[in-house]
Amino acid sequence: MQDEDIDTSDIPELDDKFFREADLKVPRKEPVTLRLDADVLMWFRSQGRGYQTRINKLLRQYMESHRSN
Repeated sequence: MQDEDIDTSDIPELDDKFFREADLKVPRKEPVTLRLDADVLMWFRSQGRGYQTRINKLLRQYMESHRSN
């Protein structure tokens, strides 16, 4: 089945009320100590604020691409 074969005509529009009342779930982050090569850490830090988030994003992409299904 292709995406275009799915009948979505009975799905209501998502309006402002939906988003106001939506319950946002943010994954919990855990503080850890992680040893990285100095040059790797220096490079990420040189990218500016949010470097830990970027490291997490790259680790997540790696995890998801190597996860066994």
